[in-house]
Amino acid sequence: MKKKILGVLLSGLALFLVLNADSTAQEKQVSITIYQNNFGLVRDVREMELKAGTQEIRFTDVASKIDPTSVHFKSLTATDQVAILEQNYEYDLVSAEKILQKYIDQAVQLFTKEGKIFEGKLLSVGGNVVLEKKDGGIQAIAMANIQNIDFPKLPAGLITRPTLVWYLSSEKSGKHHMETSYVTEGIGWHAEYVALVNHDDTKLDLSAWVSVDNQSGTDYENARLKLIAGDVHRVSPPLPRYAEYEERVMAKAASVRQFEEKAFFEYHLYTLQRVATIKNNQIKQLSLFPTATTPVKKIYEYDGSKNEKKINVKLEFENSEKNGLGLPIPAGKVRVYKSDEDQSQIFVGEDQIDHTPKDEKIRLYVGDAFDVVGERKQTSNKQLGDRAREETWEIKLRNHKKEDIEVLVTEHLWGDWEIRESSHAYNKKDARTIEFVIPVKKDAETVVKYTVLYRW
Repeated sequence: MKKKILGVLLSGLALFLVLNADSTAQEKQVSITIYQNNFGLVRDVREMELKAGTQEIRFTDVASKIDPTSVHFKSLTATDQVAILEQNYEYDLVSAEKILQKYIDQAVQLFTKEGKIFEGKLLSVGGNVVLEKKDGGIQAIAMANIQNIDFPKLPAGLITRPTLVWYLSSEKSGKHHMETSYVTEGIGWHAEYVALVNHDDTKLDLSAWVSVDNQSGTDYENARLKLIAGDVHRVSPPLPRYAEYEERVMAKAASVRQFEEKAFFEYHLYTLQRVATIKNNQIKQLSLFPTATTPVKKIYEYDGSKNEKKINVKLEFENSEKNGLGLPIPAGKVRVYKSDEDQSQIFVGEDQIDHTPKDEKIRLYVGDAFDVVGERKQTSNKQLGDRAREETWEIKLRNHKKEDIEVLVTEHLWGDWEIRESSHAYNKKDARTIEFVIPVKKDAETVVKYTVLYRW
């Protein structure tokens, strides 16, 4: 009777699974610590019945992207009574192609889409399957034309899931809690924030979410979940970040604090206060902290050396307890919304923030002003001998809005400089930067002029 490839594989595997399943495993406790650069540390504890003497122990349900060199295995019950003799990671997984390769020089039976049957000794597998017929002739059948394959049995050496295998020696028989820990690639997390500003841009509701993306090759059932925020150094370069999924407006974060946060080494550790199941090929989103309301300041910033016309719009707030926050904020994307008159939320911009400790300011660049325009030009350039030059700059700011505003003007200087003249007061931000805070009335223009002397 004809059998489809998948059906044959499943039926052929049934006996194999029964014979190779680890019947000694009785219970399983999993915890996973996930890092932001796409890797995780898995800790798997299972209660197992060990026999006295040498024996084989098999762990299935491990990540297919495991780093085998990172595996650590021990008895938590009696470490001094159990000696690990050998450790293996087996990942030669079952597939139709591999089964065919295992059957080279053996008899197989093929069924084509046209209903033809071919029998013979398998010689090679590739784009075509080559058989030696009973009469000695050679038959090549296109792989794409094969519908069914009949295998007498499953070849030895193939497994259905990545498996860790240990050979160990136990002094006594009895139950042991056996702990396995390992590092796996393909799982990571990142923070996302939703900021909702009020009607006059003076307050901001900030919701925080974490997105866990599991592509490690296994599920983590009822796992204890921990997240590490910080820049952890690794010897090997990190894998590329997983692709962004479809963006959408998130609901407000839960009012209950789900994660407990604490400083850990030079990082911050967030522990979920319940178990969670993280399925393979799943993005799970969890509320990081309850929605917080904080005062916010809208800033119009003009840096004419970078963009002559555009004036950036930024929102600034302080990550302090008195302002409703005061938490270590992991790096992530902040999406900013504002409610319209009908209470619908309108997206107004987004920015990427770095890891931010408490009591530090966060400034979000959300876009460019439509009704505020800048213009910058040099009006004078005088060479004063061989080692000095004098420059004069003029900056025009035009406000077409219905209200008065202030514009933060940033100017970048170089070398040994001295401001000789200035139409407005300025603040020396650092050795190479000065800032002006310029009031600009509605439907009006303000002109800023300054002269700088450079020496070298």
